[in-house]
Amino acid sequence: MKGWFDMNKIGVMLEAFHTDIPTAISLARKAGAEGVQFYAGTGPLDCDRCTAEDRRAFYRTLLRNELEISALCADLGGHGFTRPAGNLERLEKTGRMLAWANELGCHTATTHLGVIPDGDGPVRRTLKEACLRLNELGERYDVHLAIETGPEPIAVLSGFLEETGCPFIGINYDPANLVMVTGDDPVAGVAAAGSRIVHTHVKDGKMLKKTDPEIIYRFLAEGGIEDFRLGDYFQETPLMEGQVDLPAWYRALKAAGYTGYLTIERETAADPGDSYREILRCIEVIRSFSGC
Repeated sequence: MKGWFDMNKIGVMLEAFHTDIPTAISLARKAGAEGVQFYAGTGPLDCDRCTAEDRRAFYRTLLRNELEISALCADLGGHGFTRPAGNLERLEKTGRMLAWANELGCHTATTHLGVIPDGDGPVRRTLKEACLRLNELGERYDVHLAIETGPEPIAVLSGFLEETGCPFIGINYDPANLVMVTGDDPVAGVAAAGSRIVHTHVKDGKMLKKTDPEIIYRFLAEGGIEDFRLGDYFQETPLMEGQVDLPAWYRALKAAGYTGYLTIERETAADPGDSYREILRCIEVIRSFSGC
């Protein structure tokens, strides 16, 4: 029988409920989650929009519902940190998000770096420089930046992080992103990522047609590619209905010593009632293969 110290906690993205933040927090608690993640750089909890009273009210609502924060989502969209011209502004905003994370007692924030090239060049050097600055911010606020998997094979991401040598930058392991975009094996990839995994997103999906990940992420950042439809290339699915072997993935995480959150990031129906039922199902599925 598992002891409490062996068990991962289950989290959920507040935005998955498609309702206001206080209601989403209540629904997360009702569904059985132990923690939540939220977007801190956009939307109603944008760190630059929230007043001091807004922040206090948010924290009180979390406490009242006995919920932790699994991670902040510090993703700012666009091309990530691949374009030097916009990086100063992005780094400054990331710093403000990490400062809020520290205030909340949260020590993890997820983000996208952008597509990491496999091989030296100006984009890779730009990303290295950004990582050095992000690492300084992480150290200042005692928050680990968790880079989302998906834009490149896990071996490329792991090798890049090894090369940069930044102790406050790790990996947010999303198995579905790997399956849908790069066609990588999300189970085998856990061993490559190893102790760099500091947060996870529990998600499933399938690749329909392979293409260059650079094209996918450029479309997500800019749009405007004539006759290009994301739905032709990949599809997110309910848990256990895609190409991710979630029980095997979870076993690989445990073998790697991962003890952190299993956070549900699910693109659900816009109706709050349907969203709640889908999140509830996700939690039941996670418990079925993890015992959490």
